[in-house]
Amino acid sequence: MKKYLMISLWIPAFSMVIFSCNNRKSSNQLTERKDTVVYNEQYRPQFHFSPEAHWMNDPNGMVYLDGEYHLFYQYYPDSTVWGPMHWGHAVSTDMIHWQHLPIALYPDSLGYIFSGSAVVDVKNSSGLGAAQNPAMIAIFTYHNAKLEKTGSKTFQNQGIAYSIDKGRTWTKYSGNPVLKSPGISDFRDPKVFWYPESGKWIMILAVQDRIHFYSSPNLITWTFESEFGSNLGAHGGVWECPDLFRIKVEGSDINKWVMFVSINPGGPNGGSATQYFTGEFDGNKFVPDNIKEKWVDYGRDNYAGVTWSNIQDTDGRRLFLGWMSNWDYATVVPTSVWRSAMTIPRELSLTNLNNEYLVTSKPVSEINILSKNSDEAYTGHQTIDGEKEINHDSINLMQCELKFDFDLTDSRADSVGIIMENDLHEKVVFGYTSRKNHFFVDRTEAGNSAFSGKFAGVATALYIAGDQLKIQLFIDAASTELFVDDGKLVMTNLVFPTKKFSKLKVFSKGGQFVLEKAELYGLNSIWR
Repeated sequence: MKKYLMISLWIPAFSMVIFSCNNRKSSNQLTERKDTVVYNEQYRPQFHFSPEAHWMNDPNGMVYLDGEYHLFYQYYPDSTVWGPMHWGHAVSTDMIHWQHLPIALYPDSLGYIFSGSAVVDVKNSSGLGAAQNPAMIAIFTYHNAKLEKTGSKTFQNQGIAYSIDKGRTWTKYSGNPVLKSPGISDFRDPKVFWYPESGKWIMILAVQDRIHFYSSPNLITWTFESEFGSNLGAHGGVWECPDLFRIKVEGSDINKWVMFVSINPGGPNGGSATQYFTGEFDGNKFVPDNIKEKWVDYGRDNYAGVTWSNIQDTDGRRLFLGWMSNWDYATVVPTSVWRSAMTIPRELSLTNLNNEYLVTSKPVSEINILSKNSDEAYTGHQTIDGEKEINHDSINLMQCELKFDFDLTDSRADSVGIIMENDLHEKVVFGYTSRKNHFFVDRTEAGNSAFSGKFAGVATALYIAGDQLKIQLFIDAASTELFVDDGKLVMTNLVFPTKKFSKLKVFSKGGQFVLEKAELYGLNSIWR
């Protein structure tokens, strides 16, 4: 289902209204909510970004400038379900602690403000800033719902807006749209970057089930370059939210280009997901290394993720953030006041594994600043046969990081893994089965799933483990993020237990394995 069709007529009434919806000026100002209420709701994440209230989806306009990471996002300030899109806005100095800012971009006569990107126009190619004070330029899709209803195919066009005060206030370009639809209904989600070899800006745009490339000397005048993907990759649904970036292959001097393309539906475990391609790009065409589809995350709940622009060379990382939900059930998950959160920010790498290029991802190192009390439950070899409960006296299992090292050298177990459970026998299982060579996350019995027939179930991913298996797991209220072997496999999945998980177990079925080490870390809230 396309994201602009996820419309509900139900508008909930909140006991605490933080936006004045009748006055455009006052609706841009957040009012105070009592400290005893903010972020204490059931299922509210404590170390992931979520809006103070109402609906959020795709991350947009992610850009770094003068010590601040900017996060814009698809936002509807009048309900907890999808509606006319705005760009919400937050900033952070570490990608972990966030400051909410007023809404950056509102719908206007040209349409809703759909997904897009942001750049810093260092060379002042647009003329909208100055050499001493470069403009931050947002490039986004205008979605004209009124025009769509007439049957027109030109209701999605690209516009720009600019800020000369570090993103605090925005002016829309008077000549919008800067790129008009050629008569294609799905024509959206521009990601823009500077390509130094040609001295031009490149736009990668999602167009129905493929990608279009455009170039521009000034972010205003755009020229079509090429298209990609009509017969490549997964095509179970519409393509959305593309990204393209150059990255060095670990342990080599080789640079490759990586393209991300989100798709809905058509993910490996149903609904929304993000596929990727590696290859070469020359400013005009993208040529893939192969046509085999690969996935950024094999869980159900990591979608529309893109990377930050303008990260400085002194940092050098490729930094990623995704929307932690799935269009199969995003509008009906059992949260109140707000809906949706973002993933942990992740550092991406590219590895040559068995002559194939693999995108790996791991949590950014900044997440370590949240660690507080820790338990080293086991530091020696412990043979596991059946289920063994792990002591976690000082750890809140609903707000933690867990690390496990499994030794499978002499193991003949059919499956091994981790169980989180509560007193109601609700549980989520993270496991690896050598018999089928795959990882799985089973949330069939994880709690509340009645809100959608598509939620409960088992997510799987093909994986062949070696003798040593490293598992890193982040749990935050209603989210689980599983990183296997330093991010060679990632699975992000929501869970909604009716009572908090209180038991932690490791398990083995059909044989034994050795638990070499278990480290448990409680994590501080970013909101207190």
